[in-house]
Amino acid sequence: MSVVNKVRINARTITDKEFFYGHKACAGCGGSLAVRHILKVLGERTFTVLPAGCMSAVGFNFPQLCFDSNAIISTFAGTASMMSGIAAGARALGLKDYHVVGIAGDGGTADIGLQALSGAIDRREKVIYICYDNEAYMNTGIQKSGLTPFGARTTTTPAGENIKGTVTTKKNMFEIVAAHGIDYAATASVGYIQDFINKIQKASEVDGTSYIHVYAPCPTGWGTETDVTIDLAKEVVDTGLWVLAEYEQGEFRLNRNPKSFAPVENYVRRQGRFKHLEDEDIAAIVHARDAKWEQIRNSWKLK
Repeated sequence: MSVVNKVRINARTITDKEFFYGHKACAGCGGSLAVRHILKVLGERTFTVLPAGCMSAVGFNFPQLCFDSNAIISTFAGTASMMSGIAAGARALGLKDYHVVGIAGDGGTADIGLQALSGAIDRREKVIYICYDNEAYMNTGIQKSGLTPFGARTTTTPAGENIKGTVTTKKNMFEIVAAHGIDYAATASVGYIQDFINKIQKASEVDGTSYIHVYAPCPTGWGTETDVTIDLAKEVVDTGLWVLAEYEQGEFRLNRNPKSFAPVENYVRRQGRFKHLEDEDIAAIVHARDAKWEQIRNSWKLK
């Protein structure tokens, strides 16, 4: 039996209890904000698995452990496999009313952890996997990941005369996961917290595997001020560079369908990782966005 929240959670009804606090994350960290809300929604009867990455690095500094519920560090590649083991152990013990959640970064999800995640979805494990996407391997020195966007400067994709930062585009993890026929998948952003909360709560009520991909800016890796994290996380949605959507019962559904987009240039120019981009580079980003939205509007259910 799973936990089913009888009351819809919002700013008025969310618990005052903190399950992730006193951590050492950088000021303005979008990932830590995501973890805080995930655990406040899921509650104290939650087993949390975090691989090597920012959130395990800032949350497991003995003796200052920052999780108020059961949490464990997994191998970088093994988040989903450890979740499967915990779920099996909980079933064997006859536990009731609990959640198993994995919280991993973009590298630990789209690259290193993809195989284990694919297997967990294939087995329909009753777990919730959440990727907080800050678009690079931030904890180990800002290296490119499979979710680093085109044009971004990282320590492994420097910007110079011949190559202007990252030359590849982000893997579409949302659609990769959906291709497995997963029970529930969604995208979110820490800039739209109520939408994120709604999706965490919905995932907690699914009898099967759930996946949420949440956009979480990183001031340190992005070269931004610490007080603009939420603004950027809203702006990426408003520019159309990030989509808020869900997948269930074999169908994609768009949660936010803007009539017009905010200027991409404003969003890009606010970030140090993109400061080298020229007008033609930004035009290429806009072209790719427009092509993706044409595909979405032709094939997904619209809000």
